[in-house]
Amino acid sequence: MKYLNFLLLAVPLAIYMEIVHANEAAIFLVTLLAIVPLAAVLGKATEELAVHTGPRVGGLINATLGNAAELIITILALREGLLTVVKASLAGSILGNILLVLGLSAFIGGLKYKKLCFSENVANLNTSLLLMIVTALSVPAIFSFSGHISADHLQTLSLWTAVGLVLIYITSMIFSFKTHRHLFHIEHVAHESEWSMGKSLGIMILSVVAIVAMSEILVTSLRPATKILGLSEVFVGLILVPIVGNAAEHSAAVLMSLKNKMNIALEIAVGSSVQIALFVAPVLVFLGYFFGHPMNLLFSPLEILSIILAIVVVNNMVRDNETDYLEGLILFTTYLLISIGFFLL
Repeated sequence: MKYLNFLLLAVPLAIYMEIVHANEAAIFLVTLLAIVPLAAVLGKATEELAVHTGPRVGGLINATLGNAAELIITILALREGLLTVVKASLAGSILGNILLVLGLSAFIGGLKYKKLCFSENVANLNTSLLLMIVTALSVPAIFSFSGHISADHLQTLSLWTAVGLVLIYITSMIFSFKTHRHLFHIEHVAHESEWSMGKSLGIMILSVVAIVAMSEILVTSLRPATKILGLSEVFVGLILVPIVGNAAEHSAAVLMSLKNKMNIALEIAVGSSVQIALFVAPVLVFLGYFFGHPMNLLFSPLEILSIILAIVVVNNMVRDNETDYLEGLILFTTYLLISIGFFLL
């Protein structure tokens, strides 16, 4: 994380540029850079706080705040009615974590170790959840594309889908952190905290506030910036926002693979995608009513097909409980091709 600290200079720079009404594209790009180290600081503070609170509460804190930066960005985008960006960000997070993050982890770690192994229990749980996710997210699309469901009924179906996703999320948390905890997190070793509990909590709160401020500027400058840069809102939501919001997690997963701790890398990559679909997406559906911008879970055919393709490739990779650099390259290349396709839309 220390290598990202110099990017914190982008925080006051973004604020200054916003005050003086600088070029919207420049503000947008600087704000994107500013969120990267803030997300890393938040992740560090969360980990330190988890040491003080114990493994169970700490696991819950990590799981809840793991995608805090992206959740904040999408909430503010939803408030502004940028539904295309919000949905693309959800799809992009799922794709980015299971293809880009897991792919880079397997590729870079595989260059050092001939085989990277992970727990059968971890792999089975994550693949089961991924299959459930793609099924749930496909349901609104299936009924919508049939042409026999009204917009109001589609919204109702999305609401019930969100309820079902939250139910699965809560149950999976109980399953992995309590009733079947002995089957998971086998590589997590307790370590002494570098920060006091007060410092950890204070920095966590400050980083959240800073991320909210940067996200506010980001969302405000998004539409004019995309026009200036010649980018579509779908590409920004699908590629740029997820990469920035999860940059710290990306590097953490790669570092774990270099230590031959592929269980942790798999939990970071796939677990983050699972959390986006089971927790973040339903929260946004519920908040849409509060903001006066009801959001359904109808993704575009390209987004749905990309998610299905990604999950099929990942499930095929993890089924034998081991991976290598070739499989990592396959995942990364798949992500690259999908990204190029959305860029060219």
